[in-house]
Amino acid sequence: MSRVFAYCRVSTADQQAENQVQEIRAAGFDVQPQRVISESISGSIAAEARPGFTKLLERLESGDVLIVTKLDRLGRNSIDVLETVQALEAGGVRVHCLALGGVDLTSPAGKMTMTVLAAVAEFERDLIIERTQAGLQRAKAEGKKLGRPSALTDQQQTEILGKLAAGSTIYALAAEYAVDRRSIRRVRDSASAAT
Repeated sequence: MSRVFAYCRVSTADQQAENQVQEIRAAGFDVQPQRVISESISGSIAAEARPGFTKLLERLESGDVLIVTKLDRLGRNSIDVLETVQALEAGGVRVHCLALGGVDLTSPAGKMTMTVLAAVAEFERDLIIERTQAGLQRAKAEGKKLGRPSALTDQQQTEILGKLAAGSTIYALAAEYAVDRRSIRRVRDSASAAT
């Protein structure tokens, strides 16, 4: 008889995984409390790098079933999700996703669904990158300064360069201007690169 496990992940500590557990039980899956693995961790972290998921992998055996409410519980990166499902399938574990109609992701229909979803996710990621790059290029063309604003004004930077030339130390200037020593070094290095 196959054992049923539930993997419930939330992104922040103030969220609760209990809704996911209830959703799994309402879908008709009998999951024993000791087989519910919950953790609060970002989906951007690869599945095998998550402590709770790692413990789950140690417990799963061939013939077991793993239930998730949504595909993004396994990860936000489509490649990570695909690799995770493939690794589970290789170990004889079936993976069901409630948001996809409870389909077994290791079945032929589930594999087709995963392939289509991966292609759509890849396309969306490429569009986001393209839009981001276009926005950065437009901002540069408009003369906007990108990145974090400097902790020091242009006047302060000029003063710092003069004081460095006069022999002041980076440590003393950082204390005087109430900034990190790296800020003083950046001023010095930017002036050196410009000459």
